[in-house]
Amino acid sequence: MLDEEKVKFYKKQKELEKRIIQAAEDSVEGMENKIVKELILAIAIDSKKHASLLEVLMTMNTSSEPYIEEKSLDKIAENIKKHIELEAQAIETYKELLTKINTDQEKMIVQAIYHDELRHHALLKRLYEIIIKKEAITEADLWDYLKDDYIPQY
Repeated sequence: MLDEEKVKFYKKQKELEKRIIQAAEDSVEGMENKIVKELILAIAIDSKKHASLLEVLMTMNTSSEPYIEEKSLDKIAENIKKHIELEAQAIETYKELLTKINTDQEKMIVQAIYHDELRHHALLKRLYEIIIKKEAITEADLWDYLKDDYIPQY
């Protein structure tokens, strides 16, 4: 598939994700059942993530991203470090919570959150390492990190 065809496809998929988000938001308008409402809104949030990842794919096929400017590196590193610490805190609290929950439904939801936090933490740690070492990162490197840490099932 040519880059132009891929970009066209990704744009189409991104628009589909936006329609899914809108459908989810429309379907919960006025809904009183908070459990069903929040589960549907969680799907909408996943669709927002999908739209962002499709934007990454489009960028990968249309341009080369500029390096992060030297003057911004310290501030970005500081913010990512703070984010890593918060993710680590979330991981620990969800891990502890999993030992205390008795119902399968609750455990399933908390496990999903816990696994997301583990992926977020791994990706942020790798990005932090790259930034503080001022490494040049290639698209192939970024893909390897995403594949291994952020999207481990593939």
